Amino acid sequence: MKLISLLLASILIPLNTMSQTPPNYNESKVPALHLPDPFVSEKGKLIHTVEDWEKTRRPEIFRLFESEVYGQLPKDFEAISFEVVKENANPFSQIADLEEVNITVGRNGKSHTIRINFFLPKPQKGPFPVILLINYLPNYPDGKLVDEAFWPVRELIQRGFATASFHVETVAPDDAKTYQNGIISTLYPEQIGKSDGLKAFGAWGWAAMRAMDYLEQHPRIDSKKSVLVGHSRTGKTALWTSANDPRWAITYANESGCGGAALSKRKFGETIEAINTRFPHWFADNFLKYNGKEESLPLDQHLLPGLIAPRAVYYSSAREDRWADPKGEYLGIQLGSRIASEIYGKKAVFEKEFEELEGPVHLESVGYHIREGAHDLTWEDWRIFLEFVEKNL
Repeated sequence: MKLISLLLASILIPLNTMSQTPPNYNESKVPALHLPDPFVSEKGKLIHTVEDWEKTRRPEIFRLFESEVYGQLPKDFEAISFEVVKENANPFSQIADLEEVNITVGRNGKSHTIRINFFLPKPQKGPFPVILLINYLPNYPDGKLVDEAFWPVRELIQRGFATASFHVETVAPDDAKTYQNGIISTLYPEQIGKSDGLKAFGAWGWAAMRAMDYLEQHPRIDSKKSVLVGHSRTGKTALWTSANDPRWAITYANESGCGGAALSKRKFGETIEAINTRFPHWFADNFLKYNGKEESLPLDQHLLPGLIAPRAVYYSSAREDRWADPKGEYLGIQLGSRIASEIYGKKAVFEKEFEELEGPVHLESVGYHIREGAHDLTWEDWRIFLEFVEKNL
């Protein structure tokens, strides 16, 4: 147990010392924000309507994120198959059916198989809403399928959800030296070396989309009521995945920080240089251009929720997680919700400033909460988020 705790600590605690520039935790040192206007196109056209947004401005913003931040997420393949296997005991056999599913995808004569673990309420037939968690923790050393502190399967099943998860290491290892040893080198080798080529976040998002392919055809699942969840690094992944794939009804990014929910131009806590130094395999190579030069970034994370709108987006923060910049995360959704409210007519206006928050903000299609404590995905996060789900799914 101590070994697992040490492993989790090494994953969850930011190594600030690896950044050459000490992190800024002083609001008075945050530079004045000059953010791109979501309602003005690159040619200066004012964006007023859904058609303006979807045909002109959204594609511009998507291309910028694809080129300058996350890299490509390929969608082409030639074959996909699903196989339900029985390798492990069901830890929730009294309340849930377990499907261990091998998803095999083929392209250009090669194939790669990923595994999802999928629980459905019993004895009901459904169809059920479904929650997919992108899990960045390595496969558990003792062979267990679920860490309930991170993925509360029992509680989700009892609330009437089906729920699934996969470990990202089975798709693209979370390692700068070996991340290509999965779908990238096997299925999409032409992406290697491109300045906007497929990197780890795109690979993990690709796997979430393949999981959705399975869920979408499942007779006991209502795929139109689907929720994609990620914490920290996979919170960033979840947002980019949903920007690429409109099949997710709700996207939840918990404490996703730099490159996820938080505004990069604030230079608060983790910066672009810090994250690129520690994790050069996550983002497109083009993102390296903005190390220490956030002011030259032609976009910022407040534009990301608009790529998902009018579908629902939810952010959450932890008060002690200054590395992820809770205020920057809140600003990301506060400003980002303008597309939902001003283009799609949702009741999605965050009226309070960050310092005025007294509890969760659950609006139509957007929401946010901050809890006490440190960087983690806890039951408190899940509980508050599920209240938002009940109102928006």
